[in-house]
Amino acid sequence: MMQIEAPVAPEVMTPEAFEDYALLPEHRDKRLEFVDGRIIELVSQDYASIVAINTAAEIRTFVKRHKLGWVTGADGGYRVLNERYIPDVAFISNKRQPEPAYQAYNPLAPDLAVEVISPTDNLRELSRKIVNYLLAGTVVWVIDPQAKTVDVYVPGQMPIVVDINGVIDGGTVLPGFTLAVAEIFT
Repeated sequence: MMQIEAPVAPEVMTPEAFEDYALLPEHRDKRLEFVDGRIIELVSQDYASIVAINTAAEIRTFVKRHKLGWVTGADGGYRVLNERYIPDVAFISNKRQPEPAYQAYNPLAPDLAVEVISPTDNLRELSRKIVNYLLAGTVVWVIDPQAKTVDVYVPGQMPIVVDINGVIDGGTVLPGFTLAVAEIFT
């Protein structure tokens, strides 16, 4: 996803003030994140969106079949530490959250966050998000459509890179879930 800094944002803002800002009528149709104290507007890129929806469809099918919880797409926001993120795909278990959240940014960090890299992504911001997700206990999959790889980050473990010939699994977050990496790029 392409990220563009939002204009006319206050220079210093708390996470709570950001949420109020994001809900103003003139911003309600925007996808805004609060990263490293800055407001970022996310803009989709078609191929990254296709990869994200392919991934979301596989996760959602598994989660629904096993009644495991909630899957959100690129409009589902989450509070992660003192920042606000909108992952391309996310999962939160019904054990942690028995009912879906109705706030603009879910008060809980997701169990799994999937970020799909676009050519215009800021890699510094992405790195910060990965670290914060991990600190919040979130498993992160970073999908690189150009390299056709998935970097898998699990709190407390070394990251692994799975190429187009490999398979990713749900680990302890989605036990029994597997997905051939090639499937998300078709």
